[in-house]
Amino acid sequence: MQDRRKAAAWTARQVRQARRTAIPAIALGLAGIAASIAQAGCIAWVLAAGLSGNPGTTPALVLFAALALVRAAIQLAGEQAAFDAGAQGRQRLRADILARMLAAGPAMLRRAHSSDLAASVVDRVEALDGLFARWVPSAALALLGPALVCACALAVDPAAALILLLAGLLVPVGQAVAGIGAAAASRNQFQAMARLQARFLDRVRGIATIVLAGRAEDEALALSRAADELRARTMRVLRVAFLSSAALDCAMAGALIALVLHDRAALSAGHAPWRALFGLLLVPEFFSPLRAFAAAYQDRSHATGAAEQLADLPDLPATAPTAAIRTVEARGVAIAFEDVRLVWDPARGAALDHLSFFVAPGELLVLAGPSGAGKSSVIELLLGFVRPDEGRILINGHSIADITPQALSRLTAWIGQRPTLFAGTIRDNIAFARPDAAAAEIDEAARQARIDEFTAQLPAGLDTPVGEGGYGLSGGQAQRIAIARAFLKNAPLLLLDEPTAHLDPATESDVLTSLKRLAVGRTVLMATHSAAAHAFGGRRIDLRAGSLAAARGAA
Repeated sequence: MQDRRKAAAWTARQVRQARRTAIPAIALGLAGIAASIAQAGCIAWVLAAGLSGNPGTTPALVLFAALALVRAAIQLAGEQAAFDAGAQGRQRLRADILARMLAAGPAMLRRAHSSDLAASVVDRVEALDGLFARWVPSAALALLGPALVCACALAVDPAAALILLLAGLLVPVGQAVAGIGAAAASRNQFQAMARLQARFLDRVRGIATIVLAGRAEDEALALSRAADELRARTMRVLRVAFLSSAALDCAMAGALIALVLHDRAALSAGHAPWRALFGLLLVPEFFSPLRAFAAAYQDRSHATGAAEQLADLPDLPATAPTAAIRTVEARGVAIAFEDVRLVWDPARGAALDHLSFFVAPGELLVLAGPSGAGKSSVIELLLGFVRPDEGRILINGHSIADITPQALSRLTAWIGQRPTLFAGTIRDNIAFARPDAAAAEIDEAARQARIDEFTAQLPAGLDTPVGEGGYGLSGGQAQRIAIARAFLKNAPLLLLDEPTAHLDPATESDVLTSLKRLAVGRTVLMATHSAAAHAFGGRRIDLRAGSLAAARGAA
């Protein structure tokens, strides 16, 4: 229930932000309704003249044709304005979601599956297109449009205006009943979609293991069942949408019957046929904005179902001045952990438990300890991906919380276990660290990382293309590209998280040699439990269960 309320509040904020961009669509919608009312008057005039035998209907027919052209132009412009409002809303929302994910960093993967994150940026944002493009304009027109029609009917026949008003008041009741079911159906549909996406992505990643274990047919059946569940829940959403449309049709039919009875009595009393016909012809125009609202109501319910995960995204960090970073870069980097406590999952206890240590400028510190001791947590804190639950992290005496993410990124170079390589050339992957670097600088970084040892044997050297994820390169070659990135970035703080894991001893020795060259003149923190990496030099501290177990003057 709390999640639903949070999602509803988040959706309401998005609606408020989208109202300004929807103003052109609303204004054009009102202009179209005014043109349709004028057309109804022309038709009523022609029919009344025909009933009375008056042949002078040519001006009314000409005006009707002109209004039809005007109305078509207004409708086309209104659809374009609605599309633009939807595009602007999705662009704004997608930029906000990506900014939040990038600010959270890899810690987001601890909160949600990668397929859920992809669905948030793509599927869930696309599901909100109807909210921005149709719901916001339709919600305004559902009030303004019928009010305009009722005002015109009131000027001609007050009784007809009263009948339209009473029939219109029945529509929100039916919409509310159908809307509750639509929101629940949409929420269940997105849950089924998320489960199918996560299951499919996991099975594709582990396809080799599935085939070798002889589980291919079983997993195919499981995916088929998940797809059937999504199909069934999608059909429930459509069923509720049809119920909503039926409620609107019943209200419109009731208004027509009431007006026919009223007009019959009015004509018997000698009232002009034009008034009676005009009131009848206003019924479709009165319910047209409400019908559009009913269709858009499903978009809002669909958006509410999509919003539950989007509402749980972490907030953007508060901005801070960057003066401290300039000072840090000017005189080297000193790091201090003061009684830092970090909890990823309360059920598993603290990842870091009141940890304190100090790293002097230009010092190399090796973080040792078994898996789960908290080494990677220290690295993620220094990267700014998470904030400690207790204690402080200082960089040259300034709290890391006061440093902007952009400034912290410029300050830091990071090399992990498996560097991420993108589809492109080796040169492009090195330049990712500093896109504005000159070709000579990239060549020098490659030489420092000893990439030229294997690129010299390639037909295009550094311009040789590699596949996504470094396809075509060995683990040691991919790690050398990561080292070249760090050389090119030339940041004063170097963070190494198990940089030689999964490497054979010979390759590990070569990578460590390059890392020693990279570490000169920088403050370095290396998290590892490799015996060869412990001979890297510098000071060593041992972690156990997130606490400082021992410290040694040299690794």
